[in-house]
Amino acid sequence: MGLNWGWRVAFAIIAQEIAGEKKYRIDTTGADELVKLKKTGIDVSHATMYMPVSYTLLEKTLGEIRPDSKNHFLDIGCGKGRAMCLAAHCHFNKISGVDFSAVFCIKAIRNLSLTKQQFPDINFSVTEQDAATYCIPEDVDCIFMFNPFDEIIMKKVVDNIMRSLKANPRTLNIIYANPLYKNLFINNNFKEVYYSKTLQQFEVSILNCRQQ
Repeated sequence: MGLNWGWRVAFAIIAQEIAGEKKYRIDTTGADELVKLKKTGIDVSHATMYMPVSYTLLEKTLGEIRPDSKNHFLDIGCGKGRAMCLAAHCHFNKISGVDFSAVFCIKAIRNLSLTKQQFPDINFSVTEQDAATYCIPEDVDCIFMFNPFDEIIMKKVVDNIMRSLKANPRTLNIIYANPLYKNLFINNNFKEVYYSKTLQQFEVSILNCRQQ
């Protein structure tokens, strides 16, 4: 991080990571663990570098979601489950995640189990599956992504989302951190209702679609 973003930014991020892990009592830190996955034979050719989104950005953005749009939270490319754990703290009771890595899924379940000790009423599930083939549950009203894969997979994910909306028309929010391919959503009748960018690595967009 120091070489890419400068040491001042790197130390600030590390300090936020330590504070966030202590605050939420979970273990989700790490970066570029895809190298380890590749050595086990997993195809990571369409995946981006693993790095969890910052606690500060998550807290701020989840706070932008209306209380009546907090039915079912889905994290696509959930990693170790940070966003799902914070969703529980932000009053989502039904929480799902999908990731292609069994290792990440196991760690996400472990962190969600710790969070459930604080919020016994939450129901969570973590699925080990390629996002390109994952069927979006028809009651999901908030999806989180931190640029988990390239444009090829993202196009398939957008198609899956649109199929879910067609099957069950509803209001859907997409929280998209590092939104490189947000035009794929805008081209499918999503509207950007929130945008924030402080530094290059702290960029997030909320995209909303209302199907009736």
